[in-house]
Amino acid sequence: MTLPESILLFFAALAAGGLNSVAGGGTFFSFPALIFSGVPPIPANATSTVALWPGTLASSWAYRRRLPRSAMIFIPLILSSMLGAFFGAHLLLRTPPRVFMRLIPFLFLGGTLLFAFGKKLVRRAARTDHQGNATWPALAGVTLAQFFIAVYGGFFGGGIGILMLATFTFLPLGDIHAMNGMKTLMASTINIVAIITFVVARIVFWPQAILMLFGAALGGYAGAHFAQKVNPARVRTFVVCVGFALSFYFLYRYR
Repeated sequence: MTLPESILLFFAALAAGGLNSVAGGGTFFSFPALIFSGVPPIPANATSTVALWPGTLASSWAYRRRLPRSAMIFIPLILSSMLGAFFGAHLLLRTPPRVFMRLIPFLFLGGTLLFAFGKKLVRRAARTDHQGNATWPALAGVTLAQFFIAVYGGFFGGGIGILMLATFTFLPLGDIHAMNGMKTLMASTINIVAIITFVVARIVFWPQAILMLFGAALGGYAGAHFAQKVNPARVRTFVVCVGFALSFYFLYRYR
């Protein structure tokens, strides 16, 4: 890494960690920064996942008291997340870089649209939320949906949080805090399975990953500290604008 590349990666990770703690969307900063610094596309995706994972894990720990105690809900979702992430990560490894880069604009655009309109999606789904025990049809449907979300998460992952929140509203998790706790735990599970796959495949650029890990951790701490002083709606608007700009840039660059 050159000094300018190191500065770019550190501040991109700083922004990614801060945004993930306030509104989400950190991948929109970490992944392009790696591409711009010369990291090949598939290793860039893997390195970004490694760099941002500790922040997701920390969020899971913070929500530990909100997680459901029911093994009937917990175990199927964990297993489907692990299996889906395994397939998604291996699908990424088998995707030619040229094909992956042609997919990137659409993956970014899809993630941006989910980020922009995800709250409406969750609110509409929440109308069907109910209290009590999970029914087998509901649990089977959410488990199957979680498998496909995890496949996407292992492959790329932008917007999986919104997708999980939307599906979790069909389970009796209680409130949004419990849903967020389950979401962060499942995201951590998906990411660790993908990370193990990427490490075994030796595609992680470790100097960049370690540098960005420190930046993301610092950004996550600062974001959590100032979260109550920042208007999340404005942050989300900024992230959506960046997401659309990057979508069109990658579409123009790799069309």
